[in-house]
Amino acid sequence: MSAVGSQAPRLPGLAAYGALRMPLALLELPLFVLLPAFYSQQFGMELALIGAILFGTRLVDALADPLIGAAIDRSRHPAGGWGYRHWLWAALPALAVGFWAMFSPPVDGGLLAVWLALASVLTYLAYSVASIAYQAWGAELGRTERDRARVTGIREAFGLVGVVAASTLLAPENAPMLVAGFVVLSALAALALNWAPGGRLAGASDAAPRPSTPSLRGTWASVAGNRAFRWLLAAFMLNGVATAIPATLVLFFVRDVLHAETQVPLFLASYFLAGALGMPLWIALAGRIGLRNAWLLGMAFAVLAFVWALGLERGDVWPFWVVCVLTGLALGADLAMPPALLAAVIAGHGDSGRREGAYFGLWNLATKFNLALAAGLGLPLLALFGYVPGASGEAPLSLTLAYAALPSALKLAAGALLLTAPLPERERERIGVQS
Repeated sequence: MSAVGSQAPRLPGLAAYGALRMPLALLELPLFVLLPAFYSQQFGMELALIGAILFGTRLVDALADPLIGAAIDRSRHPAGGWGYRHWLWAALPALAVGFWAMFSPPVDGGLLAVWLALASVLTYLAYSVASIAYQAWGAELGRTERDRARVTGIREAFGLVGVVAASTLLAPENAPMLVAGFVVLSALAALALNWAPGGRLAGASDAAPRPSTPSLRGTWASVAGNRAFRWLLAAFMLNGVATAIPATLVLFFVRDVLHAETQVPLFLASYFLAGALGMPLWIALAGRIGLRNAWLLGMAFAVLAFVWALGLERGDVWPFWVVCVLTGLALGADLAMPPALLAAVIAGHGDSGRREGAYFGLWNLATKFNLALAAGLGLPLLALFGYVPGASGEAPLSLTLAYAALPSALKLAAGALLLTAPLPERERERIGVQS
């Protein structure tokens, strides 16, 4: 039994826990979208060099995720003495320094590349520590599917607010404002963690303390032996690629199919805002029909909404806006249900309160692999079929198919995997009893 679980987490406590997702989300878009433009426009650095530096530092970060997760697990036992709060309080200042350093280089010329590499390593590793500890903490909150959906749903709703805020400031001249916003919001969120439920040392509850710190060999053997986790991870990765491909190609689609490049901020803001507004619906739905069924319904809804994009042409701004809103509503299921299902899978395997960090370390690695695979799959396919970004004339059909048809097919395949996955039976709340 985890340190939390004897009663359902209350809304104020969940808000105190979930608020940190807002500043974490605020810096995600700048790191992935704004940073290349910032260094190329402000300092004249070549895009090839920027890409090589970011690829190398992100590779180091991704490979470190499982090790970070295992370290968090080991330190949480009484012999180590660090809870999730300690990890977050240590990671957030480092993350703030790294984020500031990336957008405030004091050097120029050849040293600029070195500065970017060092600042990137610090930022990405600090972000990984914070996100793994944060997600692992959330996995220990609540004991029923309804409670787990509330935890992840409230957390990701805060995240969508951060993404919407960041999308309005994605210009190199706004970098100081983004850094200041992150510093202020993360400091307030770190303070709010004092009122969040759980986050203590493993064995620090009323339950009997665990006799020893788990070994790395035992941790990875347990994770690898969790059949339900393997199936869930496969569905998550397939669905993640299906979601990442449109994110990679959306600017090309809007510019070369719709010829509405100036409307990109409207499309992005509408998509993420619809996701935030739809989150309460998915939380309520998961409590009624279960996490798996809610996610399956979200996948089906997303496919039905997204296939409309196949028929769009030049000037179809408002029809595409409708697609953005409808797929944004489906986004809540993709954000809230998978980590809640992972929490159920961890508990079902008897690893709750012991190995959440290891599971989420691999989960984060899979998320980063999805983004890389989407770029490595979508862009070469377009090049193979002759698409040249920004070329005059009509965009080839291959762009529309890669943007809408391929992700829909992959999402249907992910749904089939999820439907047949051997996940734990749905946990039901007993009347009058908090399980």
